[in-house]
Amino acid sequence: MQAEHGQFELLRRRRFLPLFVTQFLGALNDNLFKASLTLWIVFQLLDANTDLLVNAAAGLFILPFFLLSTSAGQLADKIDKSRLIRRIKLAEILIMAMGAAAWLWGSAWLLFAVLLLLGAQSAFFGPSKYAILPQHLAEEELVAGNALLETGTFAAILLGTIFGGIIAGSSAPWVLAPIMVTFAVVGYLASRYIPNAEAPAPSLVVNWNPATQIVRSFNDTRKHHYSVLLSILGISWFWLMGSVYVTQIPNYVADYLHGGTGVVTLLLAAFSTGIGMGALLCDRLSGHKIEIGLVPFGALGLSIAAVHLTTLTLPPPDSTYTIGSFVAVGGLAVIVDLVLLSLFGAFFVVPLNAFVQQNAPEERRARILALNNLLNALFMLIAAIVGALLLTLVELSIPQLFLVMALMNIAVSLFIFQQVPLFAARFLVWLVGHSLYRVRHEGLDNIPDEGAAIIACNHVSFVDALLLAGAVRRPIRFIMIKSIYDLPVLNFVFRVARTIPITSRRDDPEAYQRAFEEIDRGLAAGDLLCIFPEGSLSPDGEIQDFKRGIEKIVSSRPVPVVPMALRGLWGSYFSAWGDGFFRHPFRRVWTKVDVVADKPWPPEMLDVQRLHDHVETMRGDCR
Repeated sequence: MQAEHGQFELLRRRRFLPLFVTQFLGALNDNLFKASLTLWIVFQLLDANTDLLVNAAAGLFILPFFLLSTSAGQLADKIDKSRLIRRIKLAEILIMAMGAAAWLWGSAWLLFAVLLLLGAQSAFFGPSKYAILPQHLAEEELVAGNALLETGTFAAILLGTIFGGIIAGSSAPWVLAPIMVTFAVVGYLASRYIPNAEAPAPSLVVNWNPATQIVRSFNDTRKHHYSVLLSILGISWFWLMGSVYVTQIPNYVADYLHGGTGVVTLLLAAFSTGIGMGALLCDRLSGHKIEIGLVPFGALGLSIAAVHLTTLTLPPPDSTYTIGSFVAVGGLAVIVDLVLLSLFGAFFVVPLNAFVQQNAPEERRARILALNNLLNALFMLIAAIVGALLLTLVELSIPQLFLVMALMNIAVSLFIFQQVPLFAARFLVWLVGHSLYRVRHEGLDNIPDEGAAIIACNHVSFVDALLLAGAVRRPIRFIMIKSIYDLPVLNFVFRVARTIPITSRRDDPEAYQRAFEEIDRGLAAGDLLCIFPEGSLSPDGEIQDFKRGIEKIVSSRPVPVVPMALRGLWGSYFSAWGDGFFRHPFRRVWTKVDVVADKPWPPEMLDVQRLHDHVETMRGDCR
């Protein structure tokens, strides 16, 4: 599968565009209906207990996720996902026709039944739409695909909420009838163009008991894919936080910002815009690969923006603020905080979604994603309960509730990063490659996508390994002099990356032998290893003589050798330029660095001197 250049290129491809349109129209229809029904209950059913009915409506939509998600995941693993999606969208036409009749008759009970069926349809659609992405997209397109789907989904939620409110506010919700049916029909037609997605487990026997299947899916994922489970919990936590903010915005605007309905719409639009911007930026910042190093960055930015939002107040007005007056008295800061909060939230959730899709085994991927959907729904339900308890029983103000959520986000994030230190390690790798340096890549497609191989690269700075790890898509195990391996902070990254420390035979013969045994085991397991054949940091920027350790490795375990070169690091912050590390605090920052790879050499042609000369030629005059 050939990756396209630029995430928006996916919108021109049949392997993605029909799914995007199908998802967008489905989400738009759901939110049109939910928003119209909520406002119809509030303003038309004047003799009813509207608070009870509004909460019942929210519960009815979520209920099917608990009852049907596990069955939906099993069916998506058992049946061609494209065929299953078409059946689901065909059912949506029937549901929306039923909804049209309910609006025309003004039947509250029929409207509630339609809402329940919409929840069921969404529960069945969720696992298929995300599990199909790894089948139709290249690995380096997964982040872009998830980003576009998240952007489309939040745009649909915003548009559905706004236009649903407008239609309901006009006291003519029956106009929804033709709109909903039309969107459902167009969504079904779009789904017919989704390419086939072969079922990974056609012989699977479906367990229709949701309780036992939930326990089985959770235990299997915890036992065999713990990092995936923690990622799912991180995604669910994001939906919990997002649900709290979106739910409280109307009352926050009315009680604390003194705004009207226009300001509510503006802040909801700001929140959705931030999600879209952050999702689209993820692909660019991650270098078109799944970069879980963005997750801690997102968690940190989200928390800072959330805490700052709680400090903002506006002067009481003579009358309710309009959009213009709200912005004029300082409301712009609120808008910026909400945009940043949701933008960093996207940095948090989009890589996690892609990580789950990539690391869930293909034969069980849809079932794991169904567990994700179920936990998302559970956490949103918890958000509603916790919000109600803290605002009523504990009597917190809404800004205080926002502060509690921000502090809880810090605690939850630290727990996840402590349990899966790879996230924090990748953050350090990403930070080095995107702050002190401007890294450009050349020829990285020459590195084998799978199977054992050794990278041989020149050694210019203390962060060479971090720059290579951030540039190469495959995980790299570095063979590294123990003195560098033991450096504070960097040692954490090296340990997580299963770096192999090595010493000279003269200093510690036993450690030297253990290192070579570990190298051989790694190559036997198909790992990608990297060695700096100079054996130490360059003292003058020039490439020193290569040691013969790489010849010893290849002679006992013949694997391809990939020549690589680093350009532009000499004189940068972490090089030995200037007679000492950090001796000159005003060294060049944001240095242009090139990471260059050539075609792999077969093991039989390896010669240390030829390899040295070739890497030197690749580096050229740019040290």
